[in-house]
Amino acid sequence: MKKVKGYLDPPKILLFGFTAVILIGALLLTLPIATDDGKGLSFLNALFTSTSATCVTGLVVVDTGNTFTMFGELVILSLIQVGGLGFMTFATFVLLLLGKRITLRGRLLLKESLNNTSIEGIVRLVKRILIFTLVIEIIGAIILSIRFSFDMPIGKAIYYGVFHAISNFNNAGFDLMGDFRSLTPYVEDPIVVLTVCALVTLGGLGFIVMNEIYQYRETRRLSVHTKVVLAMTLILTLGGAILLFIFEFGNTKTLEPLSPIGKVLGSLFQSVTSRTDGSNTLPIGSLTQSSLFVIILLMFIGAAPGSTAGGIKVTTLAVLFATVWSQIKGRDDVVLFKRRIFIETILKALTVTLIGLFLVIIMTMLLSITEKGHDFIVYLFEVTSALGTVGLSMGLTPELSPMGRLLIIFTMFAGRLGPLTVAFAITKRRKPNAFHHPKGKIMIG
Repeated sequence: MKKVKGYLDPPKILLFGFTAVILIGALLLTLPIATDDGKGLSFLNALFTSTSATCVTGLVVVDTGNTFTMFGELVILSLIQVGGLGFMTFATFVLLLLGKRITLRGRLLLKESLNNTSIEGIVRLVKRILIFTLVIEIIGAIILSIRFSFDMPIGKAIYYGVFHAISNFNNAGFDLMGDFRSLTPYVEDPIVVLTVCALVTLGGLGFIVMNEIYQYRETRRLSVHTKVVLAMTLILTLGGAILLFIFEFGNTKTLEPLSPIGKVLGSLFQSVTSRTDGSNTLPIGSLTQSSLFVIILLMFIGAAPGSTAGGIKVTTLAVLFATVWSQIKGRDDVVLFKRRIFIETILKALTVTLIGLFLVIIMTMLLSITEKGHDFIVYLFEVTSALGTVGLSMGLTPELSPMGRLLIIFTMFAGRLGPLTVAFAITKRRKPNAFHHPKGKIMIG
């Protein structure tokens, strides 16, 4: 089929759409009404903040709670919501409210945006996504508002509850606590810790998985995708929490002063948020080198496809592990939950992982050139956090030079769109070979 002149394929539309949202957000944050000092942010800082919010990352060059007016905070919150849902999902929501019909092209774009396998029932899925989002965010906001009401006036508590519920469900990690503290004051508070962990986990599962779980009462079946996401989420969450507990147990600056339940909550919270969210209850700069390495690995992996999270995704890791295991066992087929994985999926997983590693290596090297006076792990941590759209930092973000800020802006943008867009591009651009070259043997290992 010949491509129509002027037609943009879905990856390009996603790219331009996110870019437009980021630029609009940046311009709004430069307005005097956006900041407490009445001057607005510089364009570079506004662009950084808008990119971080739209790409649901959470890295900040200025403290959110102490810098912005309510107008500025609501701009950030709107960018988080649009970025988390995806601008195509949000645009569809607006069209549905206006009673407009979703065209075939719009359905195809939704399919690509949500990483779905077909357009069948895609509009119905979008409606459920919006319902899931609204219900989860409202429940989270109510719980957090009630808890915050013990520490602040009720009006402020409700506002903080809504902001942090939306921010954490969309895996953005922005907070209003001030002084770059994130949620460290609530490290031993089970209500805040468990509520935020639930919001982050649900947002990171992906809307396809949530929809299958919702329909399970009727279908009594889960796809291999959902089984892999649930299994990997459980393994990484518990595995990360156990390792962080072991590595930080005797650290006087993190877990050691806490009560037994505080140690468990601190380890669990950091394990959950390290894969996607960016909120923290432990001071990241005070963690041991072993813990920092564990967090770097979790940030690189991320959460599930079609979710509000970044990273190479848990399904990618599962496919790679299954491929390695099949090679070790001498099997021809790669199998997960008694289902054979297509070779196209394996190649896509390998491509996304290598592109992610390549970006981490290049951007870490460039950041170590533009920023001086820090240990190498600080640069690696910052880049991996940006690429995984996590938002954790060892304190480097506010100190970044203008060039460093541009590098991290690009990395956050690439992390939100890069691997996903590449995966789409691979699928769309694959063409049958007109002929095949002779086979050649290469020794491996």
